[in-house]
Amino acid sequence: MSKSIITKELKINDQIIIMETGRLAHQANSSVLARYGDTVVLATVCLGQLKEEQSFLPLTVDFEERFYAGGRIKSSRFVKREGRPSEESILTSRLIDRSIRPLFPKDFFYEVQIVITLLSIDLDHDPVILAMLATFAALNNSSIPWAGPLAAFRIGYLPSEEGSFLLNPNNSELSLSDLDLVTSVSREGVVMVEAGANQMSEETVIKALEFAQGKAKAVIESLEEFQKEAGKTKMIYSVKEVNEELHNAIEGYINEKLSEGILGPTKSERESARDEFLEELFAVFEGKASKSEMTEIFDKMLKKLVRKKILDEGVRPDGRKSTSEIRPLSIEVGVLPRTHGSAIFQRGETQVLSTVTLASTSLELLMEGPLGEETRRYLHHYNFPPFSNGEVGRMGSPSRREIGHGALAERALLPVIPKDDVFPYTVRVVSEVLSSSGSTSMAATCGSTLSLMDAGVPILAPVSGVAMGLITDGDKFEILTDIQALEDYYGDMDFKVAGTEKGITALQMDIKVKKIKHEIMVKALERAKEGRLFILEKMLQVLPQTHSNLSTFAPRITKVMIDPKKIGEVIGSGGKIIKALQEETKTVVDIRDDGSVFVSAATDEEAKSAADKILALVREVKVGEKFDGRVVRIMDFGAFVEILPGKDGLVHISGLSDQFVENINDVVKVGDEMRVKVTEVDMQGRINLARIIPGQDELTYTSRPRTPRAGGSMGGGRSSGGRSSSGVPRSGYTGFGTPYHQKPSYRKS
Repeated sequence: MSKSIITKELKINDQIIIMETGRLAHQANSSVLARYGDTVVLATVCLGQLKEEQSFLPLTVDFEERFYAGGRIKSSRFVKREGRPSEESILTSRLIDRSIRPLFPKDFFYEVQIVITLLSIDLDHDPVILAMLATFAALNNSSIPWAGPLAAFRIGYLPSEEGSFLLNPNNSELSLSDLDLVTSVSREGVVMVEAGANQMSEETVIKALEFAQGKAKAVIESLEEFQKEAGKTKMIYSVKEVNEELHNAIEGYINEKLSEGILGPTKSERESARDEFLEELFAVFEGKASKSEMTEIFDKMLKKLVRKKILDEGVRPDGRKSTSEIRPLSIEVGVLPRTHGSAIFQRGETQVLSTVTLASTSLELLMEGPLGEETRRYLHHYNFPPFSNGEVGRMGSPSRREIGHGALAERALLPVIPKDDVFPYTVRVVSEVLSSSGSTSMAATCGSTLSLMDAGVPILAPVSGVAMGLITDGDKFEILTDIQALEDYYGDMDFKVAGTEKGITALQMDIKVKKIKHEIMVKALERAKEGRLFILEKMLQVLPQTHSNLSTFAPRITKVMIDPKKIGEVIGSGGKIIKALQEETKTVVDIRDDGSVFVSAATDEEAKSAADKILALVREVKVGEKFDGRVVRIMDFGAFVEILPGKDGLVHISGLSDQFVENINDVVKVGDEMRVKVTEVDMQGRINLARIIPGQDELTYTSRPRTPRAGGSMGGGRSSGGRSSSGVPRSGYTGFGTPYHQKPSYRKS
């Protein structure tokens, strides 16, 4: 039996989002159906078992795309149902996870699964923001303890109008925007940020966050009202039972024995000291407490030590004496012989190898989704193998973390990648994390900038990045520049900022506290600018500017434009002409609907030669033009002479010689060369030719005007090979009314 249906309207300026519960997914702990225009999502929340053995929240979030949402069937010939999640759906899942995770109680270890299903989508209403708000509503209405609700927005910025921010812009508005910022906001402050920007100032980014904060109150109040009408009573959950006496004894032992010596300058030294300390601890309390319990208490004590030294003394776990100090940098470029560009960027113990591969635009990534297909010509992939942490682990398809970090580095560099009319290449960058000790995504960004410059890609400006951290204790806080692994693990914030000398290109912020105050955001961005400009200066000392020449091993690409109406003439029936041209010239040709033609070859000369042939295919032939042609086909009534690649015309038998020709094969053979002149181009584009007398360019063989037979034609020639789409000669070439024995006359050409 269905529950009563409860509906709530969220008004965001002139935008209306309708939320409903009670109609669908009754067995879930909570479910919300949300609609924004014609975009509809269903968010469900389910509660699982208590995982007592774990010391972290077992939360999973999945955003499920459905092709039927856009009225589409998957284009794959053999697989029609949705498969593994797309990168877009994974990134949306991460946005939601990063927003809600900090607001769960720290001692809540029950399984929680959130599934958001995209049911319908239109072009103008963002499913990402709708999915976030629907999740916040469903979680708030559930029986699961959670310190929400939150508001979520996408913020754009129009550069032509100073201070003109866009709230939840549609696709067309976003295409004009210099900012694409997604944020989750509580009443007190910002909880999550993900942004790409076109070299934007820190001040404008802060104003964008203030703009979002100002819009949050109304949304949060609406979700709270929705909870009052439709929400469940929050559960009273079990927590691990603690033997206070034993717990205090273990804490006392750790406190007595734990010294600053456990915080060595390198990751391996710190881990070795930690392992030794734990072995000793296990031996002392063997049989009294489990190893996992002792490890958990130890980690809490070590966390206190790390945070105390930073807050009270300004000393960091790896020995840095300043919260703004950046670890030692090591930079190399051109490290691999056959890649088109390569660089190693090392900061402290974090080391990343980035490589660049350049290819034809035909190798762009084709992405298929509910709204259709789109292509990407700049790709950034990030790999994080187990050995980078000195561990043994499973190798396989990229994890969500790898996809997220790759997307962040891609977003950081995308604003400086040249347009295809300047640099007509598909560009793939791969960042291999070889050693990890914090901030690998920003190391990938720096290394990738250098590898692009090494490859000769004319980027608009070099990009660097840095990860900022935070340690708080009440009103007291310290912002850390260039955090390493332990500061990330024990800290309260991971705030990554990338940009050029001019401004920010990407942001990503995750927190472990419930909010970040405005003053902290302002200071963190100021310190991040100082840090990334310092790193950028060191990068440019190694490679001051982009190499002027591409790698010897990179393809050479030439771009030409043709009339879109003539694309068929280049492709030919069944692709015959374009395939033959590619085989002949050893090139790869990519033709776009707008008439853009990209020719990729091993050398500039080969690319230009093939491009010239393509232009010749589509050039307009005019009456009176002369060509040195080649006979490509012989019929009883005349010879077809190729005057341009893929374009030939007819020389009638009566114009092949000054003598009567009884058998055409006696005077001309396939492959013969002859000079000809265009005498006619008919309405269908077919070309009639006259043969020029050898050595007498001013005279041509011609014949008297001819009257075609019924169903016949005055002339020959072809616009796409002189054939029908099947390759059979057109019926118009079957014969002419002029008697073959009629002697041609001479005339001045």
